[in-house]
Amino acid sequence: MMSEQAATLAERIDADLKQAMRDRNDTAKLTLRALKTALMQARTSGAQMHDLSETDVVEIVRREAKRRRDAADEFQKLGSPERAASELAEYQVLLQYLPQQLSEAEIEAIVRAVIAELGATSVKQLGQVMPAVLARTGPSADGKTVNQVVRRLLTQ
Repeated sequence: MMSEQAATLAERIDADLKQAMRDRNDTAKLTLRALKTALMQARTSGAQMHDLSETDVVEIVRREAKRRRDAADEFQKLGSPERAASELAEYQVLLQYLPQQLSEAEIEAIVRAVIAELGATSVKQLGQVMPAVLARTGPSADGKTVNQVVRRLLTQ
C-alpha cells in the first residue's frame, strides 16, 4: 500500500480519471492513464512491490510533465504544430498535480543568495551553485529554469 499522502494524490488521480471518462475528455483520460501506468511501473520496479512516498509520486508526475513539454518543443521544431498542441494539452493536465511552481523572480532571488554565500563568480562554478539552489527550491522549481537563471547570473 502507498503512504497516506501519496494515496491521497493517487485517489485524486483515480477520481479525475473517472470524471474524464464520464465527460468523454480524451486528452485528460489518456494522460491520466499514462500517469497511472508510470506510477504502477515505479511501484513494481525491482524485486518486489514497494510503497511510493508523496515525493516519489510528485517526481513521477514531474517527469511525465517534462516529457510532454520536451515532446511539444520537438514537435514545434519539426513543424508539427498539431502534435505540439496535443502534447501541451497533456502537459496542462499534469500541471494540476504538481506543487505551485516558483516564479522566475523568486528563483532569481534564491540563486543570487546562493551565489553570494558561495562566492561564485563564473560559469565554471555552476556545479557548486546548482545543487545548492535545487536543494532550496525542491520540487517547486524546474531544473531547466534554474539552470538558465544560474547561467545568466554567473555570466554577468
